[in-house]
Amino acid sequence: MAWNGRRSAGRPRQVIFFLLCVCVWQSGAESLRYSLAEEMERDSFVGNIAQDLGLAPSQLAARKARVVSEGSQQLFRLNPSSGVLTAKESLDREEICPQSETCTLFFTLFFDNPLQLVQGEVEVVDVNDNSPVFPEKEMVLEILETTSPGSRFPLERAQDMDLGSNSLQNYSLGSNSHFSLDIKTRNDGEKYAELVLDRLLDREEQPVLNLLLTATDGGSPPKSGTAQIRIVVLDANDNTPVFNREVYEVRLEENSPPGHVVARIEATDPDEGMNGKVQYAFTQVSKGSRQLFDLNPETGEISVSGELDFEEAKKHEMMVKAADGGGLIAHCKVQVEVMDVNDNAPEIALASHTASVPEDAPPRTVVALFSVRDKDSGDNGRTECTIDGDVPFTLTPTFGNFYELRTSAALDRETTAEYNISIRATDWGQPRLSSRQSVRVQVWDVNDNAPAFSQELYSLWVTENNSPMVRIGSVKARDADAGSNARVQYALVREEGEEQPALSVNAESGDVYALRSLDYERLRALEVRVRATDGGRPALSAQAVLRVLVRDENDNAPVVLHPGGESGAGELVPRWAPAGYLVAKVVAVDADAGQNAWLSYELAKATEPGLFRLAPHSGELRTARAVAERDAPRHRLVVLVRDRGQPPRSASATLAVALLHRFSDAHVRLSHEPPPAEPDQTLRLYLIACLACVSALCLATGLAALLIKVRRDRRKRDEPLPTFPTAVADSDAGSLPRSLVYDVCLATGTLSSDFHFLGPLLPCFPAGMHPSNAAQRSSLVSQEVA
Repeated sequence: MAWNGRRSAGRPRQVIFFLLCVCVWQSGAESLRYSLAEEMERDSFVGNIAQDLGLAPSQLAARKARVVSEGSQQLFRLNPSSGVLTAKESLDREEICPQSETCTLFFTLFFDNPLQLVQGEVEVVDVNDNSPVFPEKEMVLEILETTSPGSRFPLERAQDMDLGSNSLQNYSLGSNSHFSLDIKTRNDGEKYAELVLDRLLDREEQPVLNLLLTATDGGSPPKSGTAQIRIVVLDANDNTPVFNREVYEVRLEENSPPGHVVARIEATDPDEGMNGKVQYAFTQVSKGSRQLFDLNPETGEISVSGELDFEEAKKHEMMVKAADGGGLIAHCKVQVEVMDVNDNAPEIALASHTASVPEDAPPRTVVALFSVRDKDSGDNGRTECTIDGDVPFTLTPTFGNFYELRTSAALDRETTAEYNISIRATDWGQPRLSSRQSVRVQVWDVNDNAPAFSQELYSLWVTENNSPMVRIGSVKARDADAGSNARVQYALVREEGEEQPALSVNAESGDVYALRSLDYERLRALEVRVRATDGGRPALSAQAVLRVLVRDENDNAPVVLHPGGESGAGELVPRWAPAGYLVAKVVAVDADAGQNAWLSYELAKATEPGLFRLAPHSGELRTARAVAERDAPRHRLVVLVRDRGQPPRSASATLAVALLHRFSDAHVRLSHEPPPAEPDQTLRLYLIACLACVSALCLATGLAALLIKVRRDRRKRDEPLPTFPTAVADSDAGSLPRSLVYDVCLATGTLSSDFHFLGPLLPCFPAGMHPSNAAQRSSLVSQEVA
């Protein structure tokens, strides 16, 4: 039962031990430890990092592994192809760690993709590469001949830069008959030798003795150093100097100025004269300490002679001897502890830096990784980091003295394309010191801006009858993005089933071209939509309205509606017509617009120029004076209609005016004209001509009606201008209403023609009756009808 109880009690201990082993293994997996003997050759093997981390060498190269040593000097090199860590130079432990029992060099292994840091250390193992060395090759001791046996004389200690078993281990003295060697160990473990007088000295027998002192270290094989001890036998000086303290401990700030008194040592000698006068001197002082301190041999004052640096050496030890005039000496130790002063600003070292980041990067994206190191200690070495200015970035502390620079908000390249981030590291000392490091981050462009047209509506003008593919203007859209995301291409927006447009847009420049010749009379304006698309993925686009207005050109001549026909029209004017009597009205239209359609009328030719006048703007033909009996019965007028285009275009029309006494006369007797020789043949010619004219008129009327119908259908689809009449029958304009427009046929020759051309059934007024007498005119009309 007791055995079972012990077994059950041991199980919890086994579980705890297993958990401790797991924790130790996990913590060890995050750091690498190696050792390397000092004085090894350059590129000596330190360790296989890939093997120790369980990674393939190709992974090291793929993740951009690199090694950064602590401090400014890089002591190690990593081969990414093999994963082997080597020393760049031969390491000297005594130079790297002059005052440390152990010498450990720290390094950091950085990985990218993903970011990872692994701490490592390399212990530099001491080898026996230094022999013990005495500060002086010859030590002179002056000993009174009265010195009693058993007296002890401390000897200067040899120095060995090695550590441990390779350091100084033993002293030995050459064979002699007066002295022996006693080796002692101080409280701090240092060994020193004392010369012991075994037998009285006799100056008369031997005034000077030469002894050989050998110091040996514990290396394999051991190394040694020697010094000569020259003993001068003096006459009686039976008192040696005595220090009031064996060890002087002093605390001193590192910024103490030169000349500052560190300590004052004092040794007394009860002897008189030269045997009682004490002189001070350094005996065992390192080279660095000897350059920092001065000792006054008379007063024993130790003062600062150089610049103390806490970061280089935190403690200085000096051995001081006091010698009297009789050659007796005593030793004491002076220990100076250097106190830290905030004289070092923090140092910022970038470990990883991303030079650019996309503008759509999410917040807390890592941009840079850096470390902050302050050589001071305590609060003087405690640091904090901040970012100067208002930038969308923040600092996040990680392990140790490393910080991550992350984004804190959304970025916009169009607002800020580049950030120059100033990182400030400040320590907690008094006064507080700081340093800065600039990190430049460029923002990648992302296609987050659609093209924007400079106008929502573009109005362009083009003159009709243009040449095909003529440039009429351009559209312009800009994209706030950069690179291919800002490269804009243009295209017309065509709906499904829409016919081929009359315009074209250059995809690169945005220039607008007319594909074919445009006609103002058929198409005055057209409107299309233009799309601008950028080169991003996915592409963004915008649209604008393009309105093209056709400018009129004077490409249409005036068309005379009245009088129509090639031979003109006939007008009847009574002989009693006064001045200003309205004879006819010339009506013309122009298919152009604006100034190109402004018409003016003028008489180009007249049988009697002074009888008629033509209004230049209205086209009204009136009598310029009262009709006289002497005036010819027939007049032929040529009217010229001209527009105001450049160059101007014109058309002409012919008017035949007959002066009659009565409108109901069946014919006009022209007695002054001789009758034709063959009236029957002339009449036959007239009939043939009339039939030909009627046939031609019927054919022309049919063709005109067909063309008008086709043009009307086409203009209904294209929304054209109103159709201008091309014949007198299509217009209601004229000098008189349609019922009062007369077609007069007059026959020349004898009055006994077989054919009579009857005029229209119109009222005829007697000569001398004023047209305004309505009652008389009505009765006359009734008589005529009867």
